[in-house]
Amino acid sequence: MTDPKGETMKRTRALTAVAVLAACCAVAGAGPAVAADDVLLPHPGPDGLVWVPEQVGDGGVVSGGAWDSLPTVLTVACTGGGSVQVTMRSQQEQTAAFTVDCPVDTTGLGSVTMAPGVVQGGSFFVGVDASTETIRWALTVTQPE
Repeated sequence: MTDPKGETMKRTRALTAVAVLAACCAVAGAGPAVAADDVLLPHPGPDGLVWVPEQVGDGGVVSGGAWDSLPTVLTVACTGGGSVQVTMRSQQEQTAAFTVDCPVDTTGLGSVTMAPGVVQGGSFFVGVDASTETIRWALTVTQPE
């Protein structure tokens, strides 16, 4: 369903661009291959703006397509011992910061839900600072409609 301003089409284009970038990074060897049943976070579905299925060590993601009229949920999962410090910025303003403990043999999970308007429309950045370079992590950013 599209609205009069064509926002749905813009969001679809942004998600397509992120998918292409993710595919390029996967081909370039940005992270190790993982068995399909070893996914830290499942695909976020139609509400998803970003899905990073797996990364090791420090990293992050830049994306577009955020709407300021919807709540935003940032979720990070990790494993491997230690912790990850997560920060989110929208239009140069920090919108979220939290730490997730990453157990050695199970998956740690952290999430924050931001009210509509906290994440401004357009682009945003999520950074993950891992306490060790062996920590596996995944993240999703969703905007439930």
